[in-house]
Amino acid sequence: MDEIRELYQEVILDHNKHPHNFRSMENADAVLEGFNPLCGDHYTFYLRFEDDAIAEVSFEGSGCAISKASASIMSAVLQGKSREEADVLFELFTGIVTGKLDPVEHLEKLGKLAAFAGVAEFPVRVKCATLPWHTMHGALHGSDSQISTE
Repeated sequence: MDEIRELYQEVILDHNKHPHNFRSMENADAVLEGFNPLCGDHYTFYLRFEDDAIAEVSFEGSGCAISKASASIMSAVLQGKSREEADVLFELFTGIVTGKLDPVEHLEKLGKLAAFAGVAEFPVRVKCATLPWHTMHGALHGSDSQISTE
């Protein structure tokens, strides 16, 4: 578990400073805002589809290091995935950060997402890590109302 903690710190800091896919998208098929009123995290997520696959994910906005890193990694991991694969990753990620699933059992599937296993130790940060995922999940399934962690 110490390796996961070290990975957590390294990955969070890197993706916070250099977020992937941090931009708006003009040709998005789905656009949805997510907001965490507790800490002020506020993002807009953009998804573009090709057939049943997520061809592109991007985001813009602001938030804490955990939410921005989560959004950054999520945007990279989901590109090319089917809607079904995205749903599986959503369930896996939220299960890991809420402490319902053992990250060690799912390391192969998680990849860099394993870095967020440490969030389960800080319940107040769970909403930060999951906001991007809940917003993406809403956009994926056609929600047209802002996603809130409250």
